Amino acid sequence: MKNGNPAVVGLAGFGLTTLLLQIHNLGLMGHGPVLAMGIIFGGLAQMIAGFQEQKMGNNFGYSAFVGYGSFWIGLGIIWILNHFDVYKSSGTDVGYYLVAWTLYTVILFIASLRISKAMAFTFATLLIGFILLDLEHFGFPELGTLAAIDLIICALAAWYMMAAIIINDVAGKTIIPVGGKVIQ
Repeated sequence: MKNGNPAVVGLAGFGLTTLLLQIHNLGLMGHGPVLAMGIIFGGLAQMIAGFQEQKMGNNFGYSAFVGYGSFWIGLGIIWILNHFDVYKSSGTDVGYYLVAWTLYTVILFIASLRISKAMAFTFATLLIGFILLDLEHFGFPELGTLAAIDLIICALAAWYMMAAIIINDVAGKTIIPVGGKVIQ
């Protein structure tokens, strides 16, 4: 029996939650749907996908999906704590949270260069997005819109890889290319 590829769920959850947050960041919707998807699809589903990647022997997928699943759950907790005045996180507090995730993303970006061009593109846009969000939280609020646009591209790139895995598997051949490694 063939195992399913857990990356399809991880990429779907990452892409959808990232997309929703950027729609929120552009002022087009509230926190509610982002929080719900951040905890369930971006958080829990990505973590489950990551644990399945570990079973498949994929350390990159294991780290990325469990890591970013934790990011979404952590961000949701920050929002909940702020909402109920349990512990208020300032913009600077969130900025430091984002800087830590930026540093983590640097490591995964470097590794992504040895996976595929699509993966490297996704992580490049994610890294750029985090850097822009860092700068936004530390005194450059005008970069928020640019960060949102970049991260929408990142979300769609993740869905592109998800689509490639699903459609190529169903077709039994490459219909949607992801490109070779950037670095051998």
